[in-house]
Amino acid sequence: MQDLDASKLSVTITMSPGKVPEPDSEEVHNMKTCSDHMVKVTWTDDIGWHAPTIEPYGQLTMSPIASCLHYATQCFEGMKVYRGFDGKLRLFRPDKNCKRLVMSSARVALPTFDPKELEKLLKAFMKADGPKWLPKSRPGTFLYLRPAIIGNGEQIGVTAPSEVLLFIVAVCWPDLSSGTRPGTAPQPPGLKLLASKSDVRAWPGGFGYAKVGANYGPSFVSHMEGRKMGYDQILWLLGSDYQVTEAGASNFFIVWETKERKRELVTAPLGAKVILEGVTRGSVLELARERLATGSTYLTSDIQKLEVIERDFTMLEIEQAWKEGRIVEAFLSGTAYFITPVSAINFRDQEIDIPMGDGASGYYAALLKKWLRDIMYGNVQHEWGVVVEEE
Repeated sequence: MQDLDASKLSVTITMSPGKVPEPDSEEVHNMKTCSDHMVKVTWTDDIGWHAPTIEPYGQLTMSPIASCLHYATQCFEGMKVYRGFDGKLRLFRPDKNCKRLVMSSARVALPTFDPKELEKLLKAFMKADGPKWLPKSRPGTFLYLRPAIIGNGEQIGVTAPSEVLLFIVAVCWPDLSSGTRPGTAPQPPGLKLLASKSDVRAWPGGFGYAKVGANYGPSFVSHMEGRKMGYDQILWLLGSDYQVTEAGASNFFIVWETKERKRELVTAPLGAKVILEGVTRGSVLELARERLATGSTYLTSDIQKLEVIERDFTMLEIEQAWKEGRIVEAFLSGTAYFITPVSAINFRDQEIDIPMGDGASGYYAALLKKWLRDIMYGNVQHEWGVVVEEE
């Protein structure tokens, strides 16, 4: 069986190139415009991974009895490529996304591969489309990258698919953390969350830790109901004690003070495999442990030292901290929403207002966002910012 091998890549240039939309335009906010090309790699159970291609972006065709259409044999990743203020293209910690896609693929009985080969394909893809779609004249912009794997073999029988397609597309994407959209009135800063009631997103022993479509589609029902009520995302709770897990498709963080007035940054743990191991989540935790500890030069009157804690915690604890005035701030992290502050949580029909620091964001969220943005856009040189070589 052949392994995934980026050295076998062939490239076919499109004869119908598209037009790059203006930054922050309505076209960008619609999130439907893709770059000129896409990566495609087929896997079959008799050969293994075939030679990868970069070819013109276009529609996929498959059988009505394709496995992914009936049994959710599919998984995906979400990541971005950035045009730095130093003129360079960068991926942010692509090794993490590539490893996670391998894990997700295995969880739904799809083939695995060397994640380093996928990273090479991502770099080759952006070498082809990055210069046009992220021109050097537009520093501080990005594209959203969607690597995905689907079981597209004719497999109506209840079994693993005999044919699989790995593909990667690049999508023009807005800065969702800004909270603005052209042609609409400015929205109040911060996201409003609606705590889930009877519905759950994931459970111990399930697949909430894998980035598979089956984690997302069922959650849309609660999400759309929440939007009708004026809330931006669902804060997913689990169990009779209202254990906090994720918010929408993002990881959730809260900064509070203990009753002894010690500040903590708290987020749900990975051990039960209920939440996704977010790349941004892990980066927030690493930076906070490194830069917000005792003796750090980053500490100020607003930015006090934090103890970083990954543990199970509940909405009852958040509610109690709110009543006692101990909540400092809360925010979400993820590729789509980056670092976005939370302004309110509705729990059991009670609105819990969350402090917003300077009125636009909590101080910790703003600082962590700046640190990550500096790495992504090359304002500081860091091993997490992986440069894509261009012609």
